[in-house]
Amino acid sequence: MKFAFVMPGQGSQSLGMMAAYGDKPVIRATFDEASGALGRDLWQLVHEGPAELLSQTVNTQPLMLAADIAVWRLWLDLGGPAPAMLAGHSLGEYAALVAAGVLDLKDAVPLVELRARAMQEAVPAGTGAMAAILGLDAEKVQAACAASAQGEVVEAVNFNSPEQTVIAGHKAAVERAAEACKAAGAKRAVMLPVSAPFHSALMRPAAERLQAALEKIEFRTPAIPVVNNVDVAISSDPAAIKDALVRQAASPVRWVETMRAMQAAGITHVFECGPGKVLAGLTKRCADGLAGGALNDLAALESTLATVKG
Repeated sequence: MKFAFVMPGQGSQSLGMMAAYGDKPVIRATFDEASGALGRDLWQLVHEGPAELLSQTVNTQPLMLAADIAVWRLWLDLGGPAPAMLAGHSLGEYAALVAAGVLDLKDAVPLVELRARAMQEAVPAGTGAMAAILGLDAEKVQAACAASAQGEVVEAVNFNSPEQTVIAGHKAAVERAAEACKAAGAKRAVMLPVSAPFHSALMRPAAERLQAALEKIEFRTPAIPVVNNVDVAISSDPAAIKDALVRQAASPVRWVETMRAMQAAGITHVFECGPGKVLAGLTKRCADGLAGGALNDLAALESTLATVKG
């Protein structure tokens, strides 16, 4: 079996999500490390909430990074072998890079908080939006966006599966494009409860702030290959990895292609390393024959370990 790990990003958070992994010291230690780097208590936030605070971008991004790395470290702690490849969905790419040894968690946590703040502040509140388009192929979604822009920004920004594409941009343009997608045959167009139009061209000011922050952080050569979101490519050069992260902020997440690239490289199983199972559900839809699974609780982690060790 040749397997890969993928790290979930924003949207997979839930109140009390780490309780599913039991009272494992490595989980708490990882959160303590992340909390120390951030200067606030992420453990209390994930356990006590409130949920509204948990879902604020500036909290969600460092929280999910800590959660992904806590599960990664638990996997290693239980004797789990390293995967052949890594990737992460949007924010999850930062977790993949920490797991690959490219940067330290203590540097990554404040970095993603800055990323979250920069994304939040790039567009005035209420002017941006995102919508998930279900049951319409990506080319038709892109055509609907082009026809609906009318001088504003609306783009396909997350290619999550062949049947699920997320669009983002100016609120009115997103609403027009959502209606155009339904008229073109989409089963559903769902406005998403998010605070900014992530991964759209409107995020360029955030990308510039991110670039300045990245210049101050040491990146190393990855110990495990990481497939990036923006180019669907693997890079071993620290400067190129930073550049891809800068461009990722205002560019689409090419998840379908990422899964297919992994399959082309001989990966047979993809396991979601972190709370939730959104990516595990997408895996099989992205590439026929690719098996997906989620390490979303201790039992799942232990059963996956047994499968991998065979």
